[in-house]
Amino acid sequence: MADYDLEALSLGELKKMQKDVAKAIATFEDRQKAEARAKVEAVARDLGYSLAELVGTETEPSRAPAAAKYRHPENPALTWSGRGRKPQWFVDALAAEKTATDLEIG
Repeated sequence: MADYDLEALSLGELKKMQKDVAKAIATFEDRQKAEARAKVEAVARDLGYSLAELVGTETEPSRAPAAAKYRHPENPALTWSGRGRKPQWFVDALAAEKTATDLEIG
């Protein structure tokens, strides 16, 4: 390892060195983690598993978004699936004596 006379360096040089050291530390940790992950994945594969199966990180398929069931009477771009909180336009339409059936997408 090189010996540095830190007292002889300017503030700019010291800050650059500090930045370079922080970057070297971060990349070192990333390399170590990648190497460890590769080793663990190899062991899991040898045992017939994936790493995700062993650590429980496999994601279950998410539900597809619900299809629109209701449409705004004047602006067809506004729709609602009927799930969750009622949009204000739906509430306003019901208050204006429309029924949910009137707003259904046919």
